[in-house]
Amino acid sequence: MKKVALSLVIAISLFSCNSVKNMDTSNVSTAVTLLSSLSSNSTVQQISSLFSLLDTNKDEAISSTEAVGSVSENFNTLDTDSNSSLNLTELTGLLSLLK
Repeated sequence: MKKVALSLVIAISLFSCNSVKNMDTSNVSTAVTLLSSLSSNSTVQQISSLFSLLDTNKDEAISSTEAVGSVSENFNTLDTDSNSSLNLTELTGLLSLLK
């Protein structure tokens, strides 16, 4: 229940942010829902789906403005090459943070 409530708070907060005004809010909402459902048993396919939802400009990278929830909170940890964006391999590191 707490995860669902937190997901809704994050989604509502995102919808009010200027950085997501140009984003497809249905994708953001779906990404928040998927992110809240991830666990240590999640698959790389689920991370790949999350990556596709978050990569709103389709440049094969997630910038800090595209990141939401725990991806945003752990952005610097996940950004192993320190290039201020996350590729799919780096986002897959989220699975290790869930353990």
